[in-house]
Amino acid sequence: MFKPCLFQVRIQLRKIGWLARLYRKYFMKLPLDGGYSEIKIAQNNLLSAIKIARYQTCFSIIVPTYQPGLSLFKDMVASVTGQRYSNWELVIVDDASQDAGLIDYLNSLVDDTRINVIQRTVNGHISKASNDGLAVATGDYIVLLDHDDLLHCDALSAMADAIYNNPQAKLLYSDEDKITEKGERVTPHFKPQWNRDLLYSMNYISHLGVYQRELVESVGGFRVGFEGSQDYDLLLRCVAQCNDQQIVHVPYVLYHWRAIQGSTALAESEKSYSAVAGLKALKEHLNGKADSVEMGKLPNTYKVNWPNPSKQPLVSIIIPTKNAKKLVKQCINSLYKKNLYPHFEVLLLDNQSDDLDSINYFKQLESDGKVRLINYDKPFNYSAINNYAVSKAKGEFLVLMNNDIEILSESWLIEMVANMSRTDIGCVGAKLYYPDGKLQHGGVITGLGGVAGHSHKYFPKGHPGYFKRLQVTQNLSAVTAACLGVRKAVFEEVGGLDEENLTIAFNDVDFCLKVQAAGYRNLWSPYIEMVHHESISRGAEDTPEKQARFASEVNYMKKTWGEQLMGDPCYSQWLTLDREDFTLR
Repeated sequence: MFKPCLFQVRIQLRKIGWLARLYRKYFMKLPLDGGYSEIKIAQNNLLSAIKIARYQTCFSIIVPTYQPGLSLFKDMVASVTGQRYSNWELVIVDDASQDAGLIDYLNSLVDDTRINVIQRTVNGHISKASNDGLAVATGDYIVLLDHDDLLHCDALSAMADAIYNNPQAKLLYSDEDKITEKGERVTPHFKPQWNRDLLYSMNYISHLGVYQRELVESVGGFRVGFEGSQDYDLLLRCVAQCNDQQIVHVPYVLYHWRAIQGSTALAESEKSYSAVAGLKALKEHLNGKADSVEMGKLPNTYKVNWPNPSKQPLVSIIIPTKNAKKLVKQCINSLYKKNLYPHFEVLLLDNQSDDLDSINYFKQLESDGKVRLINYDKPFNYSAINNYAVSKAKGEFLVLMNNDIEILSESWLIEMVANMSRTDIGCVGAKLYYPDGKLQHGGVITGLGGVAGHSHKYFPKGHPGYFKRLQVTQNLSAVTAACLGVRKAVFEEVGGLDEENLTIAFNDVDFCLKVQAAGYRNLWSPYIEMVHHESISRGAEDTPEKQARFASEVNYMKKTWGEQLMGDPCYSQWLTLDREDFTLR
């Protein structure tokens, strides 16, 4: 009679992720025909273990404050005391506000033993005040909270759950939104998983930030001189002490950032000094690794200029074509006119051209020393053509390029080589526009449309994108091979493009995913700008044969990469897979 009961217990517990380990420990070894007493004992043991596991993490919530709006400050405190998770302490540091109303309220909090109030006699600004809070904190993890913001009532529960499931975690962060003066929640920011190059472009992690206390102490806490971006400075120094697995994204909106007059949540120009402090923090973090760091295209964003090798490596630019003299001429002319990097060769792969004018033009390019003309006399297979070209390439670095590309930015290859030279970077992609100026490629998001799609497709030129992501360098799972840079050694390490299963579509996505699986980070840069005349050069999937081939390639991608396609770590599970515009599901 107990078989169905135990079976149902197992099914239900398997659905609760953070209980998985305890479930296995206390229930998996029980026989399905076990008696009532055995089940009851296992159940009691499990419940006791749950209580211990969930409540063993203590959080110290640090709140420096200076002359806050009292009503909003009280709401902040209420958002802490209203937490469903109970193992916390709140450390409030009043930085000599000298406000009678605030002091009276702070004095009224002393009856709650979980709240520790420190009142400074001299104003020292946010870094010193925060360090005073850290000095008395006793929790396992530090939680950073501004004096007029709010925590979701399950913020600490979610973090405790994440820590239980990721016991190696040293740094955790959540999604966030803004809350208006009317109490309306707006502008939710659904963030990617840990994204190093996005962090180097802006502080996307921000709120809610949770740090292992020992880690914070080991880096010396907050530093005076970085006020305005003191949290970014702390974050960068903590990141330097973590491996990638120790940085965990908790994909829930756990923090409500007040969008009120004077706050950066309302307008970043309100605190322009924060961008200067952030730039200083990033420069120090990358000291010796980057040539320079400068302000980015948008407020509170940054551009890291990575060094090019002192001995410029040869770059082999591979351009397959069949006929298309006009496109090839436009591509080659722009490549030579708009290119500040001198050490490159162009491999023009002629795939059975039959237009005499095009053939003669290709020969003229070869005669002029502008290209190495290589004949590929086999049926069109994009993967095979590029693999063959790579075998003939003399360069240490490769750039796969479509024949319908037109270069816009003169420093494109300098930027590409600098990033390709980083040993932890795999593929490097470009920002591509249609001829009318609308965006064609802002990187590839897997899962869009079933397999993969282009980020922010058709957005107008100059648009910031979803939380600035069209204007900042970042890691993405894949980029298009319409212009893709990669070290030749990495290309060969993963076996190149799949010429057997992916002759036309998705070979670049598959290649990037193989590179990512090999341990490299792929990267997209808005500073590598080109026009992609895709609508001119690419034929439609308008025949039964083409449609069957495309369906086969879709099936291969789904079979090979499975659920990984639907869970792109550079995207968010809460954003749509039906469109390419970063809107909600």
